[in-house]
Amino acid sequence: MHYPHKLSRIKKIRKVGFRKRMSTRKGRKIMNSKRRLGRRLTTR
Repeated sequence: MHYPHKLSRIKKIRKVGFRKRMSTRKGRKIMNSKRRLGRRLTTR
């Protein structure tokens, strides 16, 4: 049986985490649009 590729949590967070989003202009745009929707932010 083959197991799915397990990406390290640290690598995942560095790639799609909050700080990564806030570091770029487009990322901030994404966060603001999510805030405007008014639901809980699900990025780690």
